[in-house]
Amino acid sequence: MFTLEQIENAHSKVKSGADFPKYIQEIKKLGVKSFETWVKDSHTEYYGENDFFTRSEPQYSDLIIVDEADKEKFSQYLKSHQKGETDYMMFCQDCAKTGIEKWIADLEKFTCTYYDKAGNEILLEVIPH
Repeated sequence: MFTLEQIENAHSKVKSGADFPKYIQEIKKLGVKSFETWVKDSHTEYYGENDFFTRSEPQYSDLIIVDEADKEKFSQYLKSHQKGETDYMMFCQDCAKTGIEKWIADLEKFTCTYYDKAGNEILLEVIPH
């Protein structure tokens, strides 16, 4: 099974959203099947084979997530992040101000789905691989 240290090592290579697909490939090889990242503090829950589970610690102080999701504005921020124009912290701040509470990456389907505070799917994207 994978360790948090292995995941953090892979994540340390990510400088912007442009690096996300490589990161996904690397942690998939470690055995990660999916993960759920919470925008408020960036703690992440990682899932593997046979109900294996590990969780990271919060990465920063809690962000306030607005109640109403703005899909259009979030999509603009996401595209900007994927082009390498923003760092991870800025992306999380952009998520919070557009009502994104969390995202779930499915490494089997190569998808990343973004959700609002009510649990509604705001955007589903296919991860390049």
